[in-house]
Amino acid sequence: MRLRMRQSLSMEHPPRERRATPRTLLPVLITVWLLLYSSFALLRPPLLDDADSVHAEVAREMVARHDWTTLYANGIRYLEKAPLLYWNMAASFRCFGVHTWSARLPLAMYTLVLLLVVYALGDRFSPDAAAGFYASLVLATSFGLFIFTRILIPDVMVCLWLAIAMFCFSRSLAEPTRANAAGFAAACALGVLTKGLIGLVFPSLIVAVYLLMTRNLPHLRRWHPLLGAVIFFAIATPWHVVAGMANPTEGHPGALPTPGNVHGFYWFYFVNEHLLRYLNRRVPRDYDTVPLALFWVLLLVWLLPWSAFLPSALCRVPLRRWWRGDPLNETERARLLLFCWAAVPMVFFSFSTRQEYYVLPAMPALGLLLGGWLAQDAADARLPRLRTAWLMFSAGSCGAVVAAFFALHSASPTGDLAAALHSNPGDYALSFGHFLDLSTRAMAFFRLPLLLTAVPLLIGTGGHLLLLGAGRRHAAIGMMARRKHAALWALAGGSVLFLVAAHMALVTFSPVLSSAALADAVRPRLGPDDVIVLNGEYESGSTLGFYLQRQVRILNGRSSNLWYGSFFSDAPAIFDDDASIARLWTGSRRVFLLTDAAAPPRLPGAVYTVATSGGKAVLSNRP
Repeated sequence: MRLRMRQSLSMEHPPRERRATPRTLLPVLITVWLLLYSSFALLRPPLLDDADSVHAEVAREMVARHDWTTLYANGIRYLEKAPLLYWNMAASFRCFGVHTWSARLPLAMYTLVLLLVVYALGDRFSPDAAAGFYASLVLATSFGLFIFTRILIPDVMVCLWLAIAMFCFSRSLAEPTRANAAGFAAACALGVLTKGLIGLVFPSLIVAVYLLMTRNLPHLRRWHPLLGAVIFFAIATPWHVVAGMANPTEGHPGALPTPGNVHGFYWFYFVNEHLLRYLNRRVPRDYDTVPLALFWVLLLVWLLPWSAFLPSALCRVPLRRWWRGDPLNETERARLLLFCWAAVPMVFFSFSTRQEYYVLPAMPALGLLLGGWLAQDAADARLPRLRTAWLMFSAGSCGAVVAAFFALHSASPTGDLAAALHSNPGDYALSFGHFLDLSTRAMAFFRLPLLLTAVPLLIGTGGHLLLLGAGRRHAAIGMMARRKHAALWALAGGSVLFLVAAHMALVTFSPVLSSAALADAVRPRLGPDDVIVLNGEYESGSTLGFYLQRQVRILNGRSSNLWYGSFFSDAPAIFDDDASIARLWTGSRRVFLLTDAAAPPRLPGAVYTVATSGGKAVLSNRP
């Protein structure tokens, strides 16, 4: 009787029902990953200013300092982040040297593992052949996963640990073994070491909501909770304890820190970075938040082009049957779990501050729902309904016309791209706020990416529509399923070309977003005693310090990531004001100053321009 009850709660499909994902499709998935995530994308563009190069610099200093406990950026304690991403990048630097590609390599590998886990989950959660392949293909070719792995942020790692936790939980519903309890706990602990407490909160909330909905909370008692707790704390606790010991409270801190009077790691990391950030009361408030409606709309944007099928996929979630109390079969329970998985992160962040990429933890679940629907629909011998295909083709055609218009009717680009942009500094706290500076005049610099964008928008959606229409004509001779699969492959191929075009656009825009070109100009002139100064916040030119592998001084920019750590007693005296930069500029040492080319500071004595790029300039007090 007990065995029968456990089987009724399982995600495991009966042997006659289940069909494994064809292994011949796995090389296709790996080829897509190689093309989009581990070839040209590792090398270009150079690391960008702000989070991208700040995080790489933290890893570089970890190697240089031989300190794998306390994170440092530009020589100042950087206590707001969990360490796992930086440990991985530091290990990559130790093995391969400090390069752009070696900084990006760990995230590329995590992306591959995520795609493989989703591939396996699709086979487990759906009885349809190729569900796992289509689920991982949806993720690999979606705009959101691609664009947010162009920046060194750990969210793809969060997706991976959450997917592994859900894999272990789904297996536990068939048989709550010690192995899947240990796997779930380890995945939660690694999530905590990747992005803080949400690594535990998200999987725990998903499990709790699902078990409440299925009236199966007693499952938790059977699922070896003591063993899970021991494994979780054994993995997650040591770094937190050591980091707290290495960064104690200093002096008598008040509401705001002062030199030598500052809260230690525990308050700053858990209270300020977790609780107060969630409540939008973190100090300093150096971030913006995406409006709630836009946050939900962006979920559809990041899933493009596959979000067109999302309504059909979500309609298969048995919420109405669950509400009526009808019994659910294995496939329906799997879809209900995927729905909980997608809903929890979205609802959680709906009540807090939000960034554009906070939707990423929901995307693997939605990819699995989409993959299951796409596989089932493609295997269906019935005639396809072309409404969605026509809508996609109409939208794609309009987008292609707009892209081609800007590409062909823009004047030839002249001068620096930065001169053709509008300035909207109020949006720069968002991840891609700089892209809101784009103007009609600036489109001339993006002629090739725009033309390449027009091709997949037209051919990808058009090929999808034509193949489905041809499938209707060949239905009598058994070609329907093959045509449906071909139509999806056409759409995926168009998406790959679109992502290549997006990457080309990012490379074109990179002189504005990165100071790497200016670092290349300074490097041949830089002596061991020379001084590098950034005018403004450290994040505005952080690539300069990373690529020159030097600590930089900050002029009138004691804020943002370096602000809190700068009050510790061991913080280097690297912050300048107008008086101190004047003394430095007229002193005996050569100074290189990175500044906004349109708003340089007032400097005494001679000023020489070393290089300009992307609206920024490097000035020097020596020829």
